[in-house]
Amino acid sequence: MSASQPAARNLERHRRWLWLPLLAASSLASICDAQVCQSAADMSAPVRTALETAAKRYFEMSSRGDTDALKQNSIASVAASFSGIEAVVKEKQAGFTGAQASVRPPFLLTAEGAQPFARAEFLCGVFGPSGQTKDSAVFVLNNLAPGKYGVAILDVNGAHTAMTLTLVLQEIGSDWKLAGFYVRSSQAAGHDTAWFAQHARDFKAKSQNHDAWLYYREAIALAAPVDFMSTLATDRLYDETQTAQPADVPADGKTADLSAGGKVYHLTELFPLAVGDDLNVVVKYQAADISDTARVFQENSTVIKALVAKFPELREAFAGAVARAVDPSGHDYGTLLAMKDVK
Repeated sequence: MSASQPAARNLERHRRWLWLPLLAASSLASICDAQVCQSAADMSAPVRTALETAAKRYFEMSSRGDTDALKQNSIASVAASFSGIEAVVKEKQAGFTGAQASVRPPFLLTAEGAQPFARAEFLCGVFGPSGQTKDSAVFVLNNLAPGKYGVAILDVNGAHTAMTLTLVLQEIGSDWKLAGFYVRSSQAAGHDTAWFAQHARDFKAKSQNHDAWLYYREAIALAAPVDFMSTLATDRLYDETQTAQPADVPADGKTADLSAGGKVYHLTELFPLAVGDDLNVVVKYQAADISDTARVFQENSTVIKALVAKFPELREAFAGAVARAVDPSGHDYGTLLAMKDVK
């Protein structure tokens, strides 16, 4: 396995991340451009201190709900479309307020060149013959402008919640400005990465590979703070996931067909989704039109029943199932059925 493979795997992670991408032009980087990463041990003490100090300051602004200050301290492209970050801060402020936040050792990413990078890959730390080691990391960022960026990850632990806040900071003059703001819960339905990974292995041992594959995916989603970062832990989980992936599920950009009610539905996505203490399975499928919601509700119900009939093991692993009909424009209409109501 080459050092670049783990980062490529990271791109396959499913949705659910609260994130705002770095904004840059889409021009290709020239062949002489380079991407360099320094871990905390490699960077100078003043740079590390500056990154950690900026991260703590931006967290304090977030915990106060001071989105005006965050916007003023953002790079121009982020400040110009700040509504997404503002919405996330408001949603997560209750969890931030009164919580203890500790900054992990940061990373310094340097993108050298004259043109933006369509795909910038940063290998951080020491890699062994088999790829990543316990202290390494890989970052893959698309459409990245040349410059110096810091990645600072904060573990936020409150009375009733645990989450990570990942800040991407860009060096502008003598300041580290906010260039990305990513929040993620450390648990889903009250369980962490280790719980989902172990249950995935248990399902696999019982040849319930659909349950195993979905639980592995949840474990991977919880294992790293952001979807553009991979570590030894996420790579190992990915390898396990591949051994359990069924052939009859939508994955890797391919659809899967499901026959129900004399019709063939083209499934585009299948993934777990936590809502409170419940873990549901979500299936998305192609629909020509969703304007007639009464009809789409019936079709959604038909898809759910057919899915559970085809994969009855889902009853053991999930509290409910959600079907979402997606039209060509990307709009969707969803229906939730509790497993006990799926007859």
